[in-house]
Amino acid sequence: MVLDIISEVREKQPLIHNLTNQVVMNFSANGLLAFGGSPIMAMAKEDAAEIAKLSDGVLINIGTLAEAQVQSMIIAGKAANEKGIPVVIDPVGVAATTLRTKAFQRIAAEVQPTAIKGNAGELAHLVGMSLETKGVDSVDTDNADEITRKVANKFDTLAIVTGKVDVISDGEEMISNQTGHAWLSQVTGAGCLLGSILTACLSTTGTPLKQAYTAVKFYGLAAEQAASQPEVNGPGTFAAHFIDALAMDLSQLEGSSS
Repeated sequence: MVLDIISEVREKQPLIHNLTNQVVMNFSANGLLAFGGSPIMAMAKEDAAEIAKLSDGVLINIGTLAEAQVQSMIIAGKAANEKGIPVVIDPVGVAATTLRTKAFQRIAAEVQPTAIKGNAGELAHLVGMSLETKGVDSVDTDNADEITRKVANKFDTLAIVTGKVDVISDGEEMISNQTGHAWLSQVTGAGCLLGSILTACLSTTGTPLKQAYTAVKFYGLAAEQAASQPEVNGPGTFAAHFIDALAMDLSQLEGSSS
C-alpha cells in the first residue's frame, strides 16, 4: 500500500470525468467524494472534449449504452490522451452482447487506455478467451493471471481483473490483492465506483502498478471495515458504512482488519 498516493488524492482532489452508466451515477459520485476525489458526471458529446480537458482523469464505463454515449466516450478519451491524463475503461458486460463488444472495439481503436478494469469474464472476452458469465457478472474466475497479462499486452495498458482476488499486471509484473468482502458483489455499482477511484489514484505521481494496487487494496480494506460494524446486517447497511469507510485514514482501516 502506498500511503502517499492516497494522501495526494486527498490533497489535490482530482476532478474525474465519469462517463459512466446511469444506474450507478449517484453511488459513484458519493464514493469518489468520500475517498477524496471530485466527480463530474457528464455524457453529452457536445462538451465531452471540453470537460475532459478540464479534468485530471477520465473514466469510460459502458454499463448502459446508447450510440450518443459511445461517441462521447471516444471524444472524451481522445481529449484525455491529448492532455496526457489517465483514461480507465471499464468494459461492463462486454461479453454479454454484440452491441457491447462492438462499442468497446470502437473505443479501444481510438482511445489509448491507461488501464482496463473488469471481472474475469469481461477481460477474458477482450482477448478471445471463453469464461462463463451471467449477465454482466463473471461466474468462472479461473486463469485470472493469464487473462490479466494477455489484456495488458494486447492493449498496451495496465489490466486489472477484479474478484475474490484482484490481479493487476502491466504485461510483465503482476500484483495480487486479497482484501475485500463478499457483500461488494451484492451492491449495485461497487465495481463501477472502483473504476472511478482507480482513475483518481492514477492521476497521482507514482507508477501505475502501485497506483492501481493502492486503489484496490484500500477499496477492499474499506469493505472489510464496513462489514465489521455491529449495526451492519446485510448489503443495504453495508453500502452506507462502506461510503463512510472510504473517507477514513489508511491507519484506521488497517487497524480494523488486523
